[in-house]
Amino acid sequence: MARLAAARTFSLAVVLLASLASADEGMWTLDNLPQQKMQERYGFTPTAAWIEHVQKACVNFGGGSGAFVSAQGLTLTNHHVALNQLQKMSSKEHNYLRDGFFAHGPAEEMRCPDLELKVLWSMEDITARVTAAIDAKALLEAQNAQRKAVLAQLEQASTQATGLKTEALELYNGGEYWLYRYKTFKDVRLVCAPEEQMAFY
Repeated sequence: MARLAAARTFSLAVVLLASLASADEGMWTLDNLPQQKMQERYGFTPTAAWIEHVQKACVNFGGGSGAFVSAQGLTLTNHHVALNQLQKMSSKEHNYLRDGFFAHGPAEEMRCPDLELKVLWSMEDITARVTAAIDAKALLEAQNAQRKAVLAQLEQASTQATGLKTEALELYNGGEYWLYRYKTFKDVRLVCAPEEQMAFY
């Protein structure tokens, strides 16, 4: 579990969370939800505010996903996502992977040594700008170089302008290009983790 303490202290709570995600018609990016079908099938049309809330509640653990579960920044993720951190935090005296961990209060929370959490803060479609920078008559190798160059340029410019960690992404096999901007948190604290045997049960 993790805590959203405004923008300061974040705590990581590692708990057993085993669930399979499936969608009626596949996976969708948040900018392209099948809203009409959602309304027809479930009587629900997500508003822009709802979509933004869901977007900013999702947490990227750098190899796994999680979610905020409190206004104080408490987050949940799968046990295996935090396994590497548990190993690094363990010692001869305390095997947190085998025995688990529980902080009875903020003072007992332990800082994860090298974990960075990312929250998708904003997205921008840059397909037109990328396409315009590529010479359609050039050889494939030259086009690839042009594409890489403009993506790197737009990524760097976005990071400098917004202060957010920006990643340029290719979606739909080059059908679209987007900038994903992330708010990052490096002060991540371990709040609790179940014993390894419990997590694998």
